[in-house]
Amino acid sequence: MSLFITFEGPDGGGKSTICRTLAGELQATGYQVLVLREPGGTPIGDQVRQVLMDKANTSMTPHAEFLLFSASRAQLVRQTILPALSAGQIVLCDRFFHSSFAYQGFGHGLNLADLQQVTEFATGGLHPHATLLFDIDAESGLRRRQKPGLEWNRLDDYAVEFHRRVREGYLQLASADPNHWYVLDASQSYERVLAQARQHIALLLQNQ
Repeated sequence: MSLFITFEGPDGGGKSTICRTLAGELQATGYQVLVLREPGGTPIGDQVRQVLMDKANTSMTPHAEFLLFSASRAQLVRQTILPALSAGQIVLCDRFFHSSFAYQGFGHGLNLADLQQVTEFATGGLHPHATLLFDIDAESGLRRRQKPGLEWNRLDDYAVEFHRRVREGYLQLASADPNHWYVLDASQSYERVLAQARQHIALLLQNQ
C-alpha cells in the first residue's frame, strides 16, 4: 500500500508532534511508514533548511525563499518520496508545497500561478493523496512556539499580520479542495486533536 499524506498548518498547531506520533503508531501495527519534514529530509535539503531558517538571513527576499524551498522539495521528491511510494510505503510529510502557497503566496503576496508553475516542475506533478490542516489562530500558535525548548526560526520572526495571512491562505486552500483536505481545530487539547487526526488516517487507510 502506498499513501502520501501531508501535515500542514500555521506554526504552533502541533502538526509535527502528531505526525511523528501517528507514524510510530502505524509502524507498531505493521505498516511500512516513512516520516519526513520540509524543508529537509535529505542531506542536501537539510543544508538548504539551515539557510532558510537562520535568523541571520534577514535580507532573504520572498522570491529567493520560495526557490530555496522548491529546491529542497525537488530533491526530497526524487531522492526519497517517490522511491518510498514505489516500494509501497506510507509517507507522512510534515509540510509540502502547500506551505509555499500559504507562506510565500498568501503570506508574502507572491503570485500563486507562478508558484504553482514552479512547484509542478519541482515536484514532477506529485500531489499528496490527502492533507491534514492543523488550524490555529496566529496569536495562539506563536505563543505556543515561544515555549522553552522549541525552535524559533527566521519565519517565526515575521510580523503577526504575516502569520494571519498564512492562516487565511491555508483555509482558502482547504475550502477549494474539500475532497483532499481535512481541517482540524488545533486549538483543542493535544489528545483531542491527535484522536481526530488518527480517525482521518484510519479512514484513508480503509479507502485504499
